[in-house]
Amino acid sequence: MTISGTTTKLSYTGNGSTVAFAVTFPFFGTGATAEIEVIERTISTGAETTKTYSTHYTVTGGSGSTGTVVAGTAPADTVQWHIRRKTAQTQGTDYVENDEFPADSHEEALDRLTMIN
Repeated sequence: MTISGTTTKLSYTGNGSTVAFAVTFPFFGTGATAEIEVIERTISTGAETTKTYSTHYTVTGGSGSTGTVVAGTAPADTVQWHIRRKTAQTQGTDYVENDEFPADSHEEALDRLTMIN
């Protein structure tokens, strides 16, 4: 894949009825392993709460592509949901001498570095 944008976070203001929030930037993982975080901010006070996967939301898509955060309950119009990419800072690619060059895993490692940066 290629990383063609610099967006790493999105904000949505609740309206009491919308539950699907598009994640327009690519992220690794999917479902419970999605490398994103959802923060709910109360507009009037600025107080923030980190939401929990399966308790407050689920995720579709991902695995190096875009996706959707689906709220268990529609956020009220008094809060904003901030969705941020939270890429694990790991390096799992191992090169073995005299092996064929692993282009796919090499590209994924570069993509992970780009997302972290």
